[in-house]
Amino acid sequence: MKMMPYWYSSFALYHFEGIPPFRAMQLEKGFNVKEEKESNELANLEENPYNEAIKKELKDQYMAGPNLLVAPVFAGESERKVVLPKGKWYDFYTGKYVGNGEVITVNARLDQIPVFVKDGGIVPLMDPMLHAPGTNQSYDLKILYYGESPGHFTLYDDDGISYDYESGHYSWRDINVIKESNGKWKGSISAVGDQKPNNIGKVTWVFMSEQEGQTPLK
Repeated sequence: MKMMPYWYSSFALYHFEGIPPFRAMQLEKGFNVKEEKESNELANLEENPYNEAIKKELKDQYMAGPNLLVAPVFAGESERKVVLPKGKWYDFYTGKYVGNGEVITVNARLDQIPVFVKDGGIVPLMDPMLHAPGTNQSYDLKILYYGESPGHFTLYDDDGISYDYESGHYSWRDINVIKESNGKWKGSISAVGDQKPNNIGKVTWVFMSEQEGQTPLK
């Protein structure tokens, strides 16, 4: 429930633009087998397990929203393999770099589902509630940023209780993270339009790759 802003925005993208909130790995950029060079296709699969992995239909890991790769661990498993698309990926819980276009092995934990964030990924969080914030019910936003590339996320908001969004009573707000000339990361969120819903209170930023090893979800 802490991830309500992320999920709410992801499902809004599905409603307005048809982008599925949960997608097969083959639909993720950097995971397309056609991007592999012919020389790689002819390579010994024992020497190139990633090439073999992306040729198979993966049914036990998937993309969730624009930035997350989820790899559930099933009963009886002490570890599992995860196939990462091309591009840098980071551990959701700690911000630690985990790999780039390769097959990794992760250990099973009872308290965490393995989740990974693409480079430049932004994940907005809030204090847990049992429902979406209602009219004039503000919430504080904690924005997590991962990686080394500029990041962008489009945050959706509406009144949380009615169908007024069908008549345009909703807002999209751009969340951006860039590196300034002094080498420091800076986050910004665009202003809400006139007469548009605005439930966001205080905004705090957590740059996960600078605080590797911490667990901001606790």
